[in-house]
Amino acid sequence: MRQKFFIFLAGTLTPFFLFFVAGLSGCRQASKGKIAFAEAGQVEITDSFWSPKLKQWSTVTVNDILDKFEGKHPDLDDRHKHNAFVNFDDVAEGKRGTGRHAGFPWFDGLVYETFRGVSDLLTQHPDKETEKRIDGYIDRIYAAQQTDPDGYINTYTDLVEPGHRWGDNGGVLRFQHEVYNAGWLIEAGIHYYRATGKVKLLEAATRLANYMCDRMGPEPKKNIVPSHSGPEESMMKLYWLYRNSPDLKSKMSIPVNEDAYYSLAQFWIENRGNHCGYPLWLAWGNREAEKWIKEEKYRDARFGENARPSWGSYAQDSIPVFEQKTIEGHAVRATLLATGIATVALENHSPRYIQTVSKWWDNMVGKRMFVTGGVGAIHYDEKFGADYFLPTDAYLETCAAVGVGFFSQRMNELTGNGKYADELERALYNNVLTGISLSGDKYTYQNPLNAHHHSRWVWHDCPCCPPMFLKIVSALPEYIYASENDKLYINLFIGSNTEMELGNGCLVGVALQTNYPWDGKIAVNINPEKAKEFSLKIRIPGWAQGVENPYDLYRSDLKPDITLTVNGVPEKINTIDGYTEIRRIWKKGDQVELNLPVQPRIITANEQVKDLNNMLALASGPLIYCLEETDNPNLDNLTADTASPLELHYASDLLGGVNRITGTAIKDGEKVTITAIPYYAVGNRQKGSYKVWLPKNKKL
Repeated sequence: MRQKFFIFLAGTLTPFFLFFVAGLSGCRQASKGKIAFAEAGQVEITDSFWSPKLKQWSTVTVNDILDKFEGKHPDLDDRHKHNAFVNFDDVAEGKRGTGRHAGFPWFDGLVYETFRGVSDLLTQHPDKETEKRIDGYIDRIYAAQQTDPDGYINTYTDLVEPGHRWGDNGGVLRFQHEVYNAGWLIEAGIHYYRATGKVKLLEAATRLANYMCDRMGPEPKKNIVPSHSGPEESMMKLYWLYRNSPDLKSKMSIPVNEDAYYSLAQFWIENRGNHCGYPLWLAWGNREAEKWIKEEKYRDARFGENARPSWGSYAQDSIPVFEQKTIEGHAVRATLLATGIATVALENHSPRYIQTVSKWWDNMVGKRMFVTGGVGAIHYDEKFGADYFLPTDAYLETCAAVGVGFFSQRMNELTGNGKYADELERALYNNVLTGISLSGDKYTYQNPLNAHHHSRWVWHDCPCCPPMFLKIVSALPEYIYASENDKLYINLFIGSNTEMELGNGCLVGVALQTNYPWDGKIAVNINPEKAKEFSLKIRIPGWAQGVENPYDLYRSDLKPDITLTVNGVPEKINTIDGYTEIRRIWKKGDQVELNLPVQPRIITANEQVKDLNNMLALASGPLIYCLEETDNPNLDNLTADTASPLELHYASDLLGGVNRITGTAIKDGEKVTITAIPYYAVGNRQKGSYKVWLPKNKKL
């Protein structure tokens, strides 16, 4: 009955899709959070906005990124110097200490991150050629690892600093990124197994995880924590994978101890700030701090036998995380550490963990987040600024916005509160999506809100953002639907269908249809296997209720006009924790229709944000808009006319089809028409200036 019903619900699903729903669904954790999300293999996206993009990213972008990691682009003079896969070949040949390594120390990790994104895309868009290509890379990585009896693999350290494994003997782990790289190998192994059922990469990842568990932890093991976070969540995923799929262990040629993986994830979190107290990175400066480490001054007897250096507030290692009240340091590291803490909290439910990440998220969103969902105000150290420091030319790395998305999703899973999904949505549709061109082969690293001559790049000497981008957009199917006992949640408004089994044993087919974000109409078709009472909880975004930010960091002039019907009959909206709940006996063919107000709105910032006083931004639905110079000549001379109306029009021939906002501004004392486009589409026509924040005309 189950299989027949599922095919009835989603008759267009491929056999590949159905196979993985049936065969590999146990690979994700049985969530112990407030809500449990659907698995990627259970959801088919059929959305007019996202589906064409996902298809393009699965083909154009995936191959573009892999080609460029092979050094195949015209700006490079020596392909060998830029081919990250040659690093693995050199290690596989037994080379050590050659001093020759393509790319930065973290390039291994970037390759693995790309594999994770590709893996999740393969679950939605199976492609044998892409799979064959990844298999070829895996063979090379596996061969490299086989040359080390411990299962260690980190090509930079092997080729350039073989005496500094894990930052020992004066190595600078903050630069070497070994634990970071290891974490992404673990993720790649898990996700590629979920996508294909193949275990070779997973075995390599597990072998490395075993080595880390043997070496890192409480004394007499080494006090080693990731200087760049991310592995905390990865290790939890490995724990869940083997705990929930015990038969998988028999496919491994190595021992598996999932409890050790869980223990190491907790150690990495709880041992931050547990160091010798030096160097003082901010007081001494990076050069002197690194010199102190390289001279191994932390070996001084007064620090104890197992002392390690501090990696500083930049790496969230100045004090224990549970004493840190605000989100600090390098924005990518900080958001990924927070994601890891929230992930472990799903398992241990520790009040210390939950209180810490709740405070960090509140501080981030309430005082340090930009209107596009980006974070990281300061170029130096790519870090968070002080509360309410939100300049228009801020750094806003694409990777940091991805971190915001992952952090917010885990908090939504942990608590079931819709405010976290609101900010996931904000980051996705704005700062994350601007990270890639409409052609799928150009990218951004920084995403300032107002800029002169800002342009996209073909490739970067630190190309960390394209792999991070792939990771979050490929995970979209997992973020749409969730459940809690006999409650079904709609989190994101993305056209799709799925089948979920609720806690009361009810099997429910769901199909969501919408033209969001261009239109606020969302239709949800409910098809239970049989008539059954349960609750449908639909997120009502804060912006749609006139609450632009849950802590009043931003405000809008939107007059809420939300309607909800069930089978055409109006339903009262009663929003609690970001969701409205409809409880009834549902039967096949029931339809819910939600209408959200996507008319243009004006956003202003809290008065404490001094950089944005007397300025405004435009938005529609989840999208933040900007004015590009190509549509608005003499952009620097424009001031906003707040007395004139704004209009919204769909332009099918503009930037792949977008809603544009038109309004009026003042230039040299005269009224002129202005045109605003979605911020994510900036920089796709020609180089030039753009502005998200426009000064108000003080005379009006």
